[in-house]
Amino acid sequence: MKNMVTPASVKGEKLDVNAGSPRKKSKWTKNLSLDLMVLPALILTVIFAYIPMTGLAIAFKNYKPGLGFSASKWVGLEHFEYLFSIPENVQIIWNTLIIAGLKMIANLIVPFLFALLLNEIRKMAFKKMVQTIVYMPHFLSWVILGGILSDLLARDGGLINQVLVSVFGIQPIFFLGDGNWFRFVVVVSDVWKEFGFNTIVFLASLAGINPALYEAAEVDGAGRWQQTWSITMPAMLPITIVVGTLALGNVLNGGFDQIFNLYNALVFDKGDIIDTFVYRLGIVDGKFSFSTAVGLFKSVVSFVLIVTAYRLSYKFANYRIF
Repeated sequence: MKNMVTPASVKGEKLDVNAGSPRKKSKWTKNLSLDLMVLPALILTVIFAYIPMTGLAIAFKNYKPGLGFSASKWVGLEHFEYLFSIPENVQIIWNTLIIAGLKMIANLIVPFLFALLLNEIRKMAFKKMVQTIVYMPHFLSWVILGGILSDLLARDGGLINQVLVSVFGIQPIFFLGDGNWFRFVVVVSDVWKEFGFNTIVFLASLAGINPALYEAAEVDGAGRWQQTWSITMPAMLPITIVVGTLALGNVLNGGFDQIFNLYNALVFDKGDIIDTFVYRLGIVDGKFSFSTAVGLFKSVVSFVLIVTAYRLSYKFANYRIF
């Protein structure tokens, strides 16, 4: 067989197979614009989240503001030993778990059900109006809502108690002075504030369902309830698992801003959580080292729960960030 002769070989030149093709960009050059967009957020995170972590050293010292970090006496695990020896410790952790757990369950079930109901509305104008109304409380601070709830739930002259007395003949309830009622108010008010915004995730999941599935089910004679049970709810199950497992990382966050604006000394036994306990010790009483130790303990437990939740969401819902 005769060798094939190319113009390049005739002239004694080497053929460049990549001639005329665009040069491939390196990985760093390709993502440079995206990296630059992330850079400001990264800088702010380092300044306000990572650099302050150097202050965690005072959890192992008898910190005196006049001496500073380095000159304060090193005490090791003394503050952590004291944390687990005080009688309030168990009650505070228990309060945090109960309040945060109830919030987590309610803020998963209510948005799930509301998204299903909202999905059945066919008039888009009415649907958007409802969405706007339920989203609005999310953008109000607990400082404002705390004042509103304090007035509405007041034992003497509060609107809720006036209705209970005049309409139902019930004696006034001390909502913010009784521990059990206080927990109920905290959970219900948090769900009312956040369920509209939390519904967005489930509505996004509903938008991704193939309409052909509903058309096929309708041809087969399935009603709206059968379509919801067999198509809609299974399609929402993965995102429900993701939201639920990731919420485990916040099981020690009872909601400082909400509790702080609603609680008082009468409900410390049922409403005092880790964050408010740390505030009273660190800011009010000036026990900086002990309050830092309590906060560090909470952060370590939360980190372990977040990692566990991430692994569970990856295993059961194939959700991953990296």
